[in-house]
Amino acid sequence: MSKRKLRGIGLIGLGALGGVFISLALTATAQRSGVEPLPLRELRHFASVFDVIKRSYVEPVTDQQLIDDAIRGMFTDLDPHSAYLDAEAFKEMESMTQGGFGGLGIEIGSEDGRPKVISPIEDTPAAKAGIMAGDVIMGIDGKSTQDMTLNEAIKLMRGEPQTAVTLSISRAGRDKPFDVTIVRDHIKVKSIRGKNLDNDILYVRVSQFQERTAADLVRQLQELSSGIQPRGLVLDLRNDPGGLLESAIGVTSAFVKPGDAVVSTKGRIPSSNREYFAKPLTSVLSELNSNGQSAQSLSWLQDIPMVVLVNAGSASASEIVAGALQDHKRATVIGTRTFGKGSVQSVVPLSPEVGIKLTTALYYTPNGRTIQVTGVDPDIEVDDTAQGNLFRIPREADLDRHLLNAGFDEDADKAKEVEFVEEPKMFEFGSEDDFQLQQAVNFLEGRPVKKSDPKVTQTAKADEAGADKASQGDAKQNTNASTQPNSAAPAQKKTPVIEPGAVQRYRITPEGVVPQP
Repeated sequence: MSKRKLRGIGLIGLGALGGVFISLALTATAQRSGVEPLPLRELRHFASVFDVIKRSYVEPVTDQQLIDDAIRGMFTDLDPHSAYLDAEAFKEMESMTQGGFGGLGIEIGSEDGRPKVISPIEDTPAAKAGIMAGDVIMGIDGKSTQDMTLNEAIKLMRGEPQTAVTLSISRAGRDKPFDVTIVRDHIKVKSIRGKNLDNDILYVRVSQFQERTAADLVRQLQELSSGIQPRGLVLDLRNDPGGLLESAIGVTSAFVKPGDAVVSTKGRIPSSNREYFAKPLTSVLSELNSNGQSAQSLSWLQDIPMVVLVNAGSASASEIVAGALQDHKRATVIGTRTFGKGSVQSVVPLSPEVGIKLTTALYYTPNGRTIQVTGVDPDIEVDDTAQGNLFRIPREADLDRHLLNAGFDEDADKAKEVEFVEEPKMFEFGSEDDFQLQQAVNFLEGRPVKKSDPKVTQTAKADEAGADKASQGDAKQNTNASTQPNSAAPAQKKTPVIEPGAVQRYRITPEGVVPQP
């Protein structure tokens, strides 16, 4: 891997747990900061254990396997974002920074223990092969997917471009499953999309912070504002797992004054203590090569009334942008509390092929807030849907071994009851069914904003109560029948009660399953 590529992955976030990577010179820093020398006695013990296992274990073990396993063991009790990056993980990380990977191009969820297609991505191998939303993947290259985790399914479906994979598909209206062979290709994930809403309000969604996200955002805004005078802007960061720090700074720079604070990081070693400031819009425009488009023609970006939409799936770089715009009172944040990942990960290459990802600092908003565990609280809380909350996404506080926030009472927070939609109906972000977007538009146009729709919620609860009553009536009839003389009702097996879950969209990436709209 070239030095240029290694620099390219210096600052990156990975998936729903994505963070901010900064390059370190750990050894030199440790020497300057007076860190204790290496524990030679304990290292001799390690060498002795290594030698005994290598010579005496019942089956032969390679040096590489022992070393890799030993390194992984060092991360066992660290926070969930620190990890050893073997050759495969290191290569996948590079692909993620550039927004592409080898795969099929489908967004999947899980239903009844099997992967289910939420949507094929336009103009990808899956879409061209005829894969449709709602298809259930019964098998992958002859291997049953029953009780297969989404990550396991991802590993089987992704791979090198121009290699084939055969999916066994179950589709509504078809009597039996059928096979579809798809040739993998390099899938380029588009991080920006947008559209014009009524009354000259612009809508732009950021699905992931990649290398060109800031430039693509400005280009999209140029296209949407052509020929009109925009009256408001909705920046959608929902279910955005994060990504590159530089992209987060670039996106923020489009809406605040140059030199305004965006984020700062603080850690044990001096190189972890840094401040990042907004760049002039001209620096973002220079990346566009936009045929003479001037920064002056986009000056409205720093004055236009603005709403930022967030939810539990907004993490890392998304939280940096939302927190900065909120602190500078540049935008009103609407939605639900964000994921709460406020830690900085440093990638240290050990060789051109492998490295480690280590948590080295926490990041802070311009007003000095840490969002570790707490997340960014919206200025106006609005549920995912008119009926209530939909996305049951685990937050940072739900992860094992997460870093604690001394100023936040996690037990009290977890004791709060959150109502979720019992029978969720998935919607597309930015569509007419997008309740939170509707409320964002209401806010920009001066109309009342609803947390949820009381009429819809009341109707849903009434339907639920009716269903429960009918169920109880059936149960009563069954009980009466079983008490009749000479009743021969068969013994029933007890089945664990599974709480209804929301259908969450995911995108296949080299990192695994990433929440998507």
